[in-house]
Amino acid sequence: MTPFWRTRDSILRDLMADTTEILKQTPLHALHLELGGKMVPFAGYAMAVQYPAGVLKEHLHTREKAGLFDVSHMGQAFLSGADPARALESVTPADIQGIADGMQRYGLLLNDQGGIKDDFMTTRLAGEAALYLVVNAAMKDADFAYIGARLKDQATLAPAPTRALLALQGPLAADVLERYSPGISQLSFMQAKRAKVADAPAIVSRTGYTGEDGFEISIDGKDAERIARALLAEAEVLPIGLGARDSLRLEAGLCLYGHDMDESVDPVEANLTWSLGKRRKEARDFPGAERICLHLLNGAGKKRVGLRPEGRAPAREGTAITDKAGKVVGHVTSGGFGPSLNAPLAMGYVEREFAANGTKLDLLVRGKALGAEVVPMPFVPNRYKRAKK
Repeated sequence: MTPFWRTRDSILRDLMADTTEILKQTPLHALHLELGGKMVPFAGYAMAVQYPAGVLKEHLHTREKAGLFDVSHMGQAFLSGADPARALESVTPADIQGIADGMQRYGLLLNDQGGIKDDFMTTRLAGEAALYLVVNAAMKDADFAYIGARLKDQATLAPAPTRALLALQGPLAADVLERYSPGISQLSFMQAKRAKVADAPAIVSRTGYTGEDGFEISIDGKDAERIARALLAEAEVLPIGLGARDSLRLEAGLCLYGHDMDESVDPVEANLTWSLGKRRKEARDFPGAERICLHLLNGAGKKRVGLRPEGRAPAREGTAITDKAGKVVGHVTSGGFGPSLNAPLAMGYVEREFAANGTKLDLLVRGKALGAEVVPMPFVPNRYKRAKK
């Protein structure tokens, strides 16, 4: 029987695109090898795509208990200045000034035409003037250069390359982390604070990339292995690789930069209008505002949608999407098998008139038209711990 992770060929093509490059290592590299991680190139780093348990078990274990992810390849930085929030708003349509103390916010980094250069998280830590930023691994050098240049004379960006980042995700993540950081389970979704985790100073946020409840833990690189070992020693926790990280985020309907969004699409086309601040839309004071606001008013020519293929064959990235008459109306940007659904699923862009939920389409898989339906996302309901109102 073919191992499950081998069916995720589109992921592995990306991961193994260039095996000749000199790869960076995260502070957990030796631990990955010790745990039997299958190491592959990703965003310039040697990363574990899976462990001996395999992608299927890792995925389902995260949904049922708790999984530990090494995401230390992500870009972390601090933005300081007289008013770093106001300065940052010059490159994003997110309401950064409106972030309350102890809260985190998702934002999009835009070029002058309104195309998406990356997505990122901004945190305003209680009592601190500087903002804490996390950007995507593959884009961090370009993002930091862009932000630094655009905010010159307004704010100072200080990357933090020596920090590690762990993600503990799953319905039992709070129980596990509470043992090492008493009181941390009181955080709600998108809240963040400085705390001690196993006596190590950390920035902990209740967020993640799986659709499950969970935490991201930013720590000094020298503390990463000790903390990772402590968390992995708990009965509820398994190490989770990039393969399951991808299938989990796909089930959650979350974008992967460079696949489901890039500089060729704007936030309306990417179905991310919820990330645009109300005040920002009214002021129209962000890059590409004219194009984006026109799309908000009249609709964009294309839209990112969820797709449920019929049968068992997955539709991979690049698969053509057609109407029932055979006309190509879009393309798949992420696709694979959803272990929680025990069925294939996909995301892609389609022309506006085919974007409504319930629309019947076809996917050209290996030259054969396979039926599919446009469906709401997320594909698997999220289980974030939201604050009580």
